[in-house]
Amino acid sequence: MIIKSNEVKLKNIDDGISKKVISHGGSLMGVEFHFLRGAVKGIHFHKNEQLSYILKGSFEVQLEGKKEILRVGDSCYVKSNASHGILALEDSIVLNVFTPQVNAIY
Repeated sequence: MIIKSNEVKLKNIDDGISKKVISHGGSLMGVEFHFLRGAVKGIHFHKNEQLSYILKGSFEVQLEGKKEILRVGDSCYVKSNASHGILALEDSIVLNVFTPQVNAIY
């Protein structure tokens, strides 16, 4: 499967947060999330494993009660059902890869 970025539109999903599914197939899914400065995805959890890679900007990430600042090039792994949340410290973009795919994210 080949997906061209300019053929996928950003979808607003929350206050200051947009997304676009950049690829999906088998049990994997890649989603680019765009955050405006100050946007928050509160503490949540899901059965899917998640790998997050910071493409632009910086975030305060809370993972299982521990807070860290992540910047461009940093990443984190979120195991199944681990509590996590994110705050954009500036306009930022994060690439999240999920397995299995997240149906609710389309």
